[in-house]
Amino acid sequence: MPDFKVLSTNHTSFTVSDLDRSLAFFRDGLGFEVTSRAPRDPSLIQAITGVEGAELDIAYVRGPRHSLELIQYNSPADRGQVVSRPCDTGFAHVAYDVDNIDAAVATAARYEVRPIGQVTVIDKGPNAGGRVCYLRDPDGVTIEFIEKANG
Repeated sequence: MPDFKVLSTNHTSFTVSDLDRSLAFFRDGLGFEVTSRAPRDPSLIQAITGVEGAELDIAYVRGPRHSLELIQYNSPADRGQVVSRPCDTGFAHVAYDVDNIDAAVATAARYEVRPIGQVTVIDKGPNAGGRVCYLRDPDGVTIEFIEKANG
């Protein structure tokens, strides 16, 4: 048995090439609510994702009982499409809330799911104050563990 519990799904994320176009589809085409839109500190994003030179804008849209995170990377210049890095168009990950991120990361490693960045405190957005870590399995599937600030 694991040393932690997965508490819930936090969000599903998609890296997009044009945030305005994607927001128009989800907001206007599907009727989702835009709940947040803002850039993030590049040094924080670089620590979380392991992508040097990353600068981005993030928007959250809320549909029925689920949030989508839409990310547009403005750098690095060498980002591409359908390449398994967090800054590339076509990239997606699934996020899970956990009650103990250190135990979650340690358990994941036993199944060859390894961090691609660092466990890092989130400075802004809906998970501010919590801790986060991106991990990737041998097939390139990426997940995110989030430990809320208040446990």
